[in-house]
Amino acid sequence: MDNVQSQAANLARPNRHYFTAWRWHFYAGLYVIPFLLVLATTGLVMLWISATTELNGERGFVTPKGSPLAVSAQQAVAEAAIPGGAASQYIEPLGPDRVAVFKVDAGEESMTVVIDPYSGAVVETFPWRAGWYDFANDIHGSLLIGDFGDRLIETAASLGVLLVVTGIYLHWPRNGSGNPFAPRLAARGRAWWKSLHGVVGWWMSLVMLVFFVSGLSWAGIWGDKFVQAWSTFPAEKWDAVPLSDKTHADMNHGASKEVPWALEKTPMPESGSLAGQPAVAAPATFDDVVGFARALGFAGRFQVNMPAGEEGVWTISHDSMSNDGHDPWGDRTIHIDQYTGNILADVRYADYSTYAKMMAWGVAFHEGDMGIWNLALNTLFCLSMIFLPISGVVLWWKRRPEGAARIGAPPRPQDMTLWKGALVIVLAVGAMFPLAGIAMLAVVAIDALMLRFAPGLRRALN
Repeated sequence: MDNVQSQAANLARPNRHYFTAWRWHFYAGLYVIPFLLVLATTGLVMLWISATTELNGERGFVTPKGSPLAVSAQQAVAEAAIPGGAASQYIEPLGPDRVAVFKVDAGEESMTVVIDPYSGAVVETFPWRAGWYDFANDIHGSLLIGDFGDRLIETAASLGVLLVVTGIYLHWPRNGSGNPFAPRLAARGRAWWKSLHGVVGWWMSLVMLVFFVSGLSWAGIWGDKFVQAWSTFPAEKWDAVPLSDKTHADMNHGASKEVPWALEKTPMPESGSLAGQPAVAAPATFDDVVGFARALGFAGRFQVNMPAGEEGVWTISHDSMSNDGHDPWGDRTIHIDQYTGNILADVRYADYSTYAKMMAWGVAFHEGDMGIWNLALNTLFCLSMIFLPISGVVLWWKRRPEGAARIGAPPRPQDMTLWKGALVIVLAVGAMFPLAGIAMLAVVAIDALMLRFAPGLRRALN
């Protein structure tokens, strides 16, 4: 009899683990589903807008006629096109038959001015980064409600990691049967949906982790306070260079991320000293800086930010974050003193920390910038991220209790030692992803404490 009971206990324990994982998967999904649908939809919109249209008008064609005008002459035309305007940024043409682009500031507004570099004609003007791509990006990053939206999305992405881990466990073949790589097409009803849900999640699990982690690295808590703070480029590496109170992130425009992740928190250098190595004649002019940048031989376009104020610097940048090139190996950011023409800082991909290098590739992959294969894979991924929450709802609907106001959560394990182990997992996850830890701790508290004193609520949640 003791042997029989022992065997029964051993068989029951894996089921308790299964139901524990399923219950976590269910509750995490309740929160994540609406956010995953929003992120996947806006991500798909941004992916195809960036692939098929243009963000700053830089893809326009012109007919080459002789030599292009000096950049300073093009700047004068761009500023004249916007009353009271002053140019602050220049985007080098993508090729000899392409337009040049200037960002022109006028008061609180910024405008894009597209120039024919040969004739100096203004091709078009429109608000800077105010199109559908940037609208979708604002939703994708903060739900249009600022830091609070960022925290909600960070919690969802953190719990998304939990969904991936528990989903892999739930779909893992048991007792040597089952194929995790292909759906059971002969199945019917809920079994068919469960098989398809599991297979899609299985195939996309690694991609999900890449997207969740790279997205979380931008987030306000885990990204800003933890990994980005630890992995940002240290300005102390620049030799005796005066530093500004501003950081590189000040060169971003709203929610648009245009500065490499590794540099966002790095202080900007200041003009006005004798530091640095000679680059262009003093004082540095627009034409000299652009000429110097062209001589560097970037593979793709580059951008020049003009000095902001008396202590500002000229900044030449070529990076995958700004879609200047598709290869993060070519990332380079150079700051030049506006008075001496000296190079104050020169940061390349090789100077990034290990995690920052991973982020350089992760962001390029996240945005679908690495070629047709990347565009196709990310499209499939976004569609899968729409299918998974929908199929999850279908699975719940097919197993929900009928005729009662109950949510139909998976059975709650009776062995509370499993929940003590779950608390350890919460603490571990909380150390890595604080907002996910808080959300999981809330679930543990509700499930283990409040339901004891609210039988009606317990019945509703089960």
